[in-house]
Amino acid sequence: MSGTRWLTDEQQRVWRSFGAAVDMVRGHVDSQLQRDSGMPHTYYEVLAALSEEPGHMLRMSELAERCRSSRSRLSHAVARLEESGWVSRTNCPTDKRGAFARLTDEGLAAIEAAAPGHVEAVREALFDVLTPDQTRALGEISDAIRGRLGRQCGAALAEADAAEAAAEP
Repeated sequence: MSGTRWLTDEQQRVWRSFGAAVDMVRGHVDSQLQRDSGMPHTYYEVLAALSEEPGHMLRMSELAERCRSSRSRLSHAVARLEESGWVSRTNCPTDKRGAFARLTDEGLAAIEAAAPGHVEAVREALFDVLTPDQTRALGEISDAIRGRLGRQCGAALAEADAAEAAAEP
């Protein structure tokens, strides 16, 4: 494997530290949402995305993109949110295969109740330990990574959606 660009010791240390930090922040936020609001972070992301839209509604495909989720995974989450009465789904009148997810009044109340604790958990786990310069640097770093991987991840999700659609009877 002569062409392999191995990580330096410092890069290996940073990579492992970064992975552990991301896992710990996610775990902290997930635990808080489950404990205080009875919902996983995935559901919070769906409710938040819908709450930020005019009319509190998005096409399912766009919602999947916003939540960085495959359509089938999002469909499962929306089905669970429908059972809770927090989201309703309607068919697209112009495209029989398309559907919209809409935040219900109960869903809006749920996200409004969950948001203060969620924001505090994010602040506590991430921003309270960073200086303003570190926060700016983290933003720049995150934007650089997203810029590099965003198209590849979008293409991978599209491939997963196509494979799932092909497997359906």
